[in-house]
Amino acid sequence: MKRDQDGTGPRIVTGESTMDDSVTQVTQVNAPSVASSGPRRAFLVLIYPPGPQMGKRMELVKAVTVIGRGSEADLIIERDSVSRKHARIIRKENQYFVEDLNSTNGTYLNDVAISHGVLRDGDFLKVGNAIYKFLSGGNVEAAYYEEIYRLTIVDGLTGAYNKRYFEEFLERELARCARTGRPLSLVMFDIDHFKAINDTYGHLTGDFILKELCRRVRSTVRRDELLARYGGEEFCVVLPEADKKGAREFAERARRIVEQDPFVFEGIEIKVTISAGVATVEGEDVGLSAFIQTVDDKLYEAKHAGRNCVRS
Repeated sequence: MKRDQDGTGPRIVTGESTMDDSVTQVTQVNAPSVASSGPRRAFLVLIYPPGPQMGKRMELVKAVTVIGRGSEADLIIERDSVSRKHARIIRKENQYFVEDLNSTNGTYLNDVAISHGVLRDGDFLKVGNAIYKFLSGGNVEAAYYEEIYRLTIVDGLTGAYNKRYFEEFLERELARCARTGRPLSLVMFDIDHFKAINDTYGHLTGDFILKELCRRVRSTVRRDELLARYGGEEFCVVLPEADKKGAREFAERARRIVEQDPFVFEGIEIKVTISAGVATVEGEDVGLSAFIQTVDDKLYEAKHAGRNCVRS
């Protein structure tokens, strides 16, 4: 366990896995509690990238907490996208402030690049490609456990539901469809040439595109429908009560809303398109894996038809 020279203050290290670049390891250190008469307690909670240590927290007990890749940082993030001294958090009584330390890739507060800013309960802090949620206030412990539950069903980067929750939701809808005879449709889509985008512009740009794509598509998703990140750049939308025609119309709307305006990150415009497959059942007793395989086959057809199209 690493500590400051004076023996006070927690130090947490996050690192990269040699097996999977998307996994960040976080070592939890028990921090000394803040007296009730002092400043309010505050945590940084790792919410992205996913991995077995996602959800670990660091309590901000020092007056200044330095975040970076270097060994002198209090919160060490061993990732190439993070500068040696990337940012710092300053505690002043009951307020917390964040400052960028002239980092290479910038510090983002709620998706906005900042040189300095005020941290408020629920804010998202992005350092390199690591995303933390800032929690503060009298109910910080309850908020932390609520966030841990949220991370079991939601993708930390895009805000879409994760694969596990998607499969549970779809399985329930398939059972309801078989019982009632009402239609159920599934749309699966992914980003065309996404690897080339990452290779050309970098993974931070790729992360932005994934998040912005979900924001655009979510505007077309109704409350009783579900948008999920199935894996990587692949997404699914479950459409209860939608027949084949309605599902195809939905997929075409999503395709157009992604294509119509370029994605702009750090002043660079990037044209993004998606390919989509559509599958529908109307009362048949279809298993989860078989239904997903059907829509995946349709997506494969869209890819081989030239991309930026829908197949059903």
